Amino acid sequence: MFIDANYFLRFLLNDIPEQQKEVKNLFLDASEGKVRLVTSTIVFFEVYWVLFSVYKHTKGELVEALHKLLKLRFITLEEQGILGDSLSLFEKTTLDLEDCYNLYYAKSKKVHQFKTFDKKLEKEFSRQ
Repeated sequence: MFIDANYFLRFLLNDIPEQQKEVKNLFLDASEGKVRLVTSTIVFFEVYWVLFSVYKHTKGELVEALHKLLKLRFITLEEQGILGDSLSLFEKTTLDLEDCYNLYYAKSKKVHQFKTFDKKLEKEFSRQ
């Protein structure tokens, strides 16, 4: 079963009680192995974007919420490792989360050069 961003948002925000209850029950079933859940990297970034742009979460709140999602081990997310590394770098630097992701994605593909006009990003790639 695929989980879309709005399910994660209800889980994190608890702003619509009846929907949050549905999400909680689904997640409990998944944690008990009754259902198999998957999501995508795009959904992860959609959650980030909505929390940032619509709900105006601070960087610290974003990091906390996204780490919470990555800890849900009963949901398959193919790039979970890359996303975790990206989130850790995002937390420590002034880079955007998208740039952190691209850095770790490139690293996972074993590239030796990273072409960009963004000097901060280029410098960080050189440090990796």
